[in-house]
Amino acid sequence: MVTISHIVTKLVSERIYLHEALSKGIASYGAVAKRLKPLIDKELGKDTEHTAIVTALRRYANKINKRLQEEQFDISHSELNLKTHIIDINVLKTHVLFDKLSRFYSLMNFEKGDILHIIIGRTHVSIVTNERNKERILKLIQNQKIKKIEENLVALSFTVGKDRIEEPGVLFQITRNLAWENINIIEIISVDVEVTFIIGRKDANKAYNALEKLIGK
Repeated sequence: MVTISHIVTKLVSERIYLHEALSKGIASYGAVAKRLKPLIDKELGKDTEHTAIVTALRRYANKINKRLQEEQFDISHSELNLKTHIIDINVLKTHVLFDKLSRFYSLMNFEKGDILHIIIGRTHVSIVTNERNKERILKLIQNQKIKKIEENLVALSFTVGKDRIEEPGVLFQITRNLAWENINIIEIISVDVEVTFIIGRKDANKAYNALEKLIGK
C-alpha cells in the first residue's frame, strides 16, 4: 500500500537540492510540505493532511541525517591535499598530438611535485599540469589547435579508504559537498583510491573546507 511516507521519500530523493536542504536542517518542513502536497494528493487520489506530510518529512530528514553520519570517511584512511598554480590546456585530438603525448613525461620533474594528467575525450584532449610547465608544453604542441587554456586553478585531491572506494555513490558523496557550495568542477580525475578535482583558485578554501567536513574526527 502506497503511503504518504513512501511518496515523500520518492519526491525528496528525486530532488537533490531539497534532499540536501533537509539533511542540513535549513528547509522549513511546513514550506516543503505545502510545495509537495499537490503532488502527493495527485498520487494518492485524495486530499491529504498538511500535518501528516510534515510528520513524514521530519521522519525522513532524521533518517537522512543518520545515514550521513554513517557515511563519513575514516580519518585514518582519508586525507585532503591541495596543489596550487595548476593549468588545464584543452587541445584538439589529432594523430600528431598522440605522437607527442609520450614526450610530455620527459618534461616533468615528479620528485619536485610536478603533476601531469592527460584526459582524452571524444574530440579533445585536456592536459592538466603545473603552471611552470606551460611554455614547455606549448612549445611541444605548437601548430596544434588549442581550444582554450585555463589558468589560476588548483588540484584538490581526496583520498578514499580502500574499504569505501567500491561502495556505490561514494563519488556522489564527495561531489555533492562541492555542488552545495556552488563550486564549479573543471575536471575530475580518479586513480585508484584518489579523486582529484580541478577547480578555480578562488574556490580553493571553500572547496577544501567543504570536503574536510566529510572526514570523521
